[in-house]
Amino acid sequence: MRKLILITLVSILSFELASGQGLYSPGQPKDDGRFAASTKQVNQFFRRFNAEESIEGDKRYYEGDPLYRDRELRGKFISILFDNETSSVDADTKKQFLNEVLSEQYPQYIHFHREDWFAEVSAVFMYKGKRENVTLFMKIQPEGLGYEWVIDKVVFQPFKDIFKKPQGDGKGFLHPLSHELGFMNLRKAFQDSDTPEAYTSKEYTPDYLTLFLYEMKKGSIKFETIQDVKFHFFQVNNWYFELNQFNRPGFNTGWLISNLVRLKPGDKESIQKYIYDQK
Repeated sequence: MRKLILITLVSILSFELASGQGLYSPGQPKDDGRFAASTKQVNQFFRRFNAEESIEGDKRYYEGDPLYRDRELRGKFISILFDNETSSVDADTKKQFLNEVLSEQYPQYIHFHREDWFAEVSAVFMYKGKRENVTLFMKIQPEGLGYEWVIDKVVFQPFKDIFKKPQGDGKGFLHPLSHELGFMNLRKAFQDSDTPEAYTSKEYTPDYLTLFLYEMKKGSIKFETIQDVKFHFFQVNNWYFELNQFNRPGFNTGWLISNLVRLKPGDKESIQKYIYDQK
């Protein structure tokens, strides 16, 4: 099953679009005819963001090449890596982002093998005879001499509906002298209550991934298909951006930044919680 999910994900990332894309400065589109295609692959997004390939996309630049990570080339590349048709990211936010990423003293790059980026995969599984939407969060980890994608977290609404921990008056209570009774009052949690999670610690959170894999091993959950893939990046200091694939006519297509947010202290954790909890 895991291999099937990973193979499907790789095939999606490798899907090539036929549309073209122009090179321009922010707010001033101008197609110079040198871009042969859109940003077709996520790996190409990395290369363009870092200026590690030619404008035509037919040549890779490596350390020692005069154009490797060239600041001017990077500025032109990054400018065309935004969704400029449907995104609500304003021009001033883009300008601030570009200024910090292209800083002459402390330029910032993104790295495929580094932490602080992950994939969000929207899939469909069969569960108890019903098609259910499942969100899988994938991350890159070292494996042998290389790297691999692994399933890190899962969001599955049927499990969330089961584990709705009561709050306030609905929270369970075991008297602090319960130990003197040999904890016989655990009957309240295990026999008299349909919410035993109400008697767990404040820090308790259900491990949905373990539950998901357990149900899959029992045969209760079966994979159907992949619907969508997006990526979340926290690699640029004080910034978060979301990467989506756009398949449409015109130049502004392929893998593009659809959301960009400047981060204040604590925002990274809040956004990650929002992503993982799925609203």
